[in-house]
Amino acid sequence: MNKLKFELEVYTFQIDIVGHLSNIIYVEWLEIGRIKLLEAMELPVTELTKKDIFPILVNTNITYKQPIFFGDKVTCEAWISKLNEASAIVEFRFYKNDGVLAATANQKGLFITGSTGKPFRLTEEYRKPFEKYLIIE
Repeated sequence: MNKLKFELEVYTFQIDIVGHLSNIIYVEWLEIGRIKLLEAMELPVTELTKKDIFPILVNTNITYKQPIFFGDKVTCEAWISKLNEASAIVEFRFYKNDGVLAATANQKGLFITGSTGKPFRLTEEYRKPFEKYLIIE
């Protein structure tokens, strides 16, 4: 079981009126993390959608612990904490360059069949790649 780790940079246009990273940027970073995680599992969104399988979000939770500022380097960890028949929960941790935990987040995603809008039950072919990043705490 692994966690996907990747680096993020903070740019001036991401800074809010108080002088730290805008909360909305975390939502963008969660999107980046989900895409990277699916790619690491060899289930890129571009290939899923060709097969009429679409990952959609049904819930997002973010807890802000420490502010992030322009110039900070951020490390994100992402992994799957729960895998159901048609959905998964992705966990995220964001660390500042000094190793301090800046935020935690999780998202519940649902797989649907695009042509019907109904849940797509993950077959073994699609469940197996999740095992590499499945960590049940």
